[in-house]
Amino acid sequence: MTQLAQYMMGGLATGSLYALVALGVVLLYRSSRVLNFAHGDIATLGAFVAFMLMTRAVPFAVAVPAGMAAVAALGAAFYFLVLRPAKEATLLGKIVLTLGLALAVSGAIQVVWGADTQVFPFPLSDTRVYRLGQIVVSEMMLGTITAGVVLLVAMYTLVQKTKIGLAMRAVAQNPDAAQALGIPARRIYALTWGLASALGGAAGVLLAPVVYLDPFMMLDPFLKGFAAAVMGGMDSFPGAVLGGFLLGIAENVFAGYVSFKFKTTLAFVIIILVLLVRPEGLLGREYHRRV
Repeated sequence: MTQLAQYMMGGLATGSLYALVALGVVLLYRSSRVLNFAHGDIATLGAFVAFMLMTRAVPFAVAVPAGMAAVAALGAAFYFLVLRPAKEATLLGKIVLTLGLALAVSGAIQVVWGADTQVFPFPLSDTRVYRLGQIVVSEMMLGTITAGVVLLVAMYTLVQKTKIGLAMRAVAQNPDAAQALGIPARRIYALTWGLASALGGAAGVLLAPVVYLDPFMMLDPFLKGFAAAVMGGMDSFPGAVLGGFLLGIAENVFAGYVSFKFKTTLAFVIIILVLLVRPEGLLGREYHRRV
């Protein structure tokens, strides 16, 4: 049982990152039904911006919010400069635009910082450990779980308990009616893109010390976060969080007891099984097209 608890604790740390990615995916999908395939590359850019600032003696506590703000501005600018002018495009066309953004961001990262792997400076140690009963937890693992949970709670509170969140939900439900009631739908869409991008940037910063910093470090976590969003329900914030944590725990337990090599495959096996039973996801609701 101790070994199982140890694997589950590691899964919570991994799952918190998957949940952050999944929440960003769901946030955009709920508001505009667009799947942002540039989410992983935007997250990577946020980590690189924070890394650049730290190498210039900017404190970690300043560099990380600055990196998140930079990618938030990029997300909002992408909506205003690309998606809004292309509002008559099909959903598939908008998805292709996000793929174009992914290629552009990935290329820019390699031009500015190169393709070499970098060591991301992090204030918490992976070698300093604590004992919670018989479970050994590193300082970095505790920090990752804590930061992930704080960000998830903050985002849920913003969306569910504030006037801005109410406006975001109104625009997602019926943008024309929301605009008729005086809600600035375009600004809300831009804010949504900015918040989702900032969440991605936070996930990139938390992941960089673990996998090291390189232009493609978010490829696998993005796919896992997307898988978690599908598993939990593409229109459910609690579902995205639940899917992220369940996937992280399942992967770690599977890797520990069965096979480390096939743990990536497990995510998509779980998705298939969940969608066979609940096509809308664990906590999702059946989507009805508005006419």
